Amino acid sequence: MGYDTSVSATSPPPRPHRAARVEDGFYLLLGRVLRRRGWRPRVIGYPGYGTDGWVRVLARVLLTPPGTRRGEVESGRGWRRFFSAKVGGVPVTVDVGGRRHEVISGRGGYVDAVVPADLAPGWGYVRLSVEQAPPSTAALRVVGPHARLGLVSDVDDTVMITALPRPLLAFWNTFIRTESSRRPVPGMADLLHELAAEDPEAFVIYLSTGPWNVAPSLQQFLQQYGFPRGPMLLTDWGPTSEGWFRSGREHKRAQLRRLLAQLPQLTWLLVGDDGQHDPELYREAAATGSDRVRAVIIRQLSPTEQVLTHGTPEPLSERLGPTAQLSVPEIRAPDGLSLMAALRSRGLLSLGSTSRQRGRR
Repeated sequence: MGYDTSVSATSPPPRPHRAARVEDGFYLLLGRVLRRRGWRPRVIGYPGYGTDGWVRVLARVLLTPPGTRRGEVESGRGWRRFFSAKVGGVPVTVDVGGRRHEVISGRGGYVDAVVPADLAPGWGYVRLSVEQAPPSTAALRVVGPHARLGLVSDVDDTVMITALPRPLLAFWNTFIRTESSRRPVPGMADLLHELAAEDPEAFVIYLSTGPWNVAPSLQQFLQQYGFPRGPMLLTDWGPTSEGWFRSGREHKRAQLRRLLAQLPQLTWLLVGDDGQHDPELYREAAATGSDRVRAVIIRQLSPTEQVLTHGTPEPLSERLGPTAQLSVPEIRAPDGLSLMAALRSRGLLSLGSTSRQRGRR
């Protein structure tokens, strides 16, 4: 996806890893075969975000068979999500705020582009189209000039109970577990709402190492259980230009840095869990911009959840040894209600109702 890099414009691009070259060659050949059979590109839009003068557009281009309906593309279920024919190098027309732009899908068919746009603060939308296919739309959360609070939340084991080794997590959630069987962490929806209520224009975003293929089901889960509305920043399976597998840790680190740089008017609350690397990454973010991070909020997994997640009963951060001293408050508790109580006792959350129902089933 189109992330900023430090490679100068005069430097030759690094040669992609062999695994990436093999994957690209396979999908190039597959695309030619499918196009001859009548398959055509379709674009799926994901919720993006922006602020005064620009928006970040997130989407993916896939090849689909003749007669495929838009709903089947945008909300594919189960194993079909992971056996789509992704296609790069496709021009995508972006209509937003009365302006028209053209971007090109990259590796894996992904579009991650920042384009000029002037939209009012709040929720807007972008219209996306490719070739002769019906257009699609995606929501955009525009952060206004008076917004002061940003809220980043992890997903797996933070708002949704998974307790599975990360190599098996995506497989389980995709091929076995249905959306209706996923369970929320108790009290976390209320916690995120209470945190966001500290600023009427608070910006909420979900940062996860989960693949973009499951974005529709994650959106349905968050809506079903009453979590605050917000864009998601996910990643992808498979090889990268640097190696055989993507680094979830590097994905989160890069996205945190980007959010802090792109939205300098915001002070951030970082919400995660201690099953993997959230404490380490959030401490890094606080160390590099301590005036921009208000607090780190960590859901503590039970010993059983820790064992299922990474093989030992203690948090991964303890197993790896001490980390740098945290320069902002860090709050830890096993669920959302306990975290709210701890935040209030530290004066980090104002008093408010904890019993509101938000349409959860």
